[in-house]
Amino acid sequence: MSRYARQEMLPEIGAYGQAKLAATHALVVGAGGLAAPVLPYLVGAGVGRITLVDPDVVSLSNLHRQVLFSETDIGQPKARVAAEALHALNAEAMVTPIAKALTPSNAADMVNGADIVLDCADSFAASYILSDSCLAANTPLISASVLGFEGYVGGFCATAPSLRAVFPDLPARAATCATAGVMGPVVGTLGAMQAQMALSTILNLDPSPLGQLMMVNMRDFRTSGFRFDGAAESSASLSFIAADSITRDDFVVELRGTDEAPTPVTENALRLDLASFQTDPITPATGQRAVLTCRSGLRAWQAARALQDRWSGDISLIAMGDPAPTKKRQ
Repeated sequence: MSRYARQEMLPEIGAYGQAKLAATHALVVGAGGLAAPVLPYLVGAGVGRITLVDPDVVSLSNLHRQVLFSETDIGQPKARVAAEALHALNAEAMVTPIAKALTPSNAADMVNGADIVLDCADSFAASYILSDSCLAANTPLISASVLGFEGYVGGFCATAPSLRAVFPDLPARAATCATAGVMGPVVGTLGAMQAQMALSTILNLDPSPLGQLMMVNMRDFRTSGFRFDGAAESSASLSFIAADSITRDDFVVELRGTDEAPTPVTENALRLDLASFQTDPITPATGQRAVLTCRSGLRAWQAARALQDRWSGDISLIAMGDPAPTKKRQ
């Protein structure tokens, strides 16, 4: 009996659909909690090629929700460990691990080589970088986010509006799983939905997941959703750039404190906290580009919105992320 017999017998799939899955190259950004169900379901369904991008290493605090990993994997690169587990599940699938971060510099090349992109990154900046790259490349993006007991999953770009069209602004607080907590089964639920949206997109099932947002609240056991096919693209987009794109002529503001970043993003950066920048009347010179830097991108985004109220020039954002992971056991 064929490995895929139980899904091939579905009239929506059959041999033709199975061949489409086998011919698909999926880019998956993030190998953590959302990817824990996403990756086995894609590989199990027969998606032929996956590029998996994640710079992080496995830590003990990951294991309650990142069930691809075990205690023996602590300190090892997530992308490589996940690729080995997926090969054991289905040796027919080609999984290429890339143990480095998605950045504005490499995103376009990664997206351009893929048929579909799955955002499992748990990062504001990564979601917007992927959305911008997928919109430009006309590549479908399935993005999900989870915090606490709730989250969302949606299909963006290609035949649908981008993530920016639905979420033109970042949230007011930069809460993450690390700072606010998350329930493992909630992550698993949203990840499974993300995998199904991706498979339905590959198979061109109707109605399309592209243009659909679904929200899940497992604290109150409620689900909701809506279509956003007619959402307008944002006309005042703020874009992320890589740190190495800064030029000597840029007006650079470092929003991280010395405790968070002893060395600023550039030696000539003006160091201010967000509150001070929002009330300070300082603006770049005419013709200068403003470059605002923080860890997650949220403070840079909020500072940019404040700057737009008093200045009409070019603004770029940088999300420096967390310090590079080590391979020490945690």
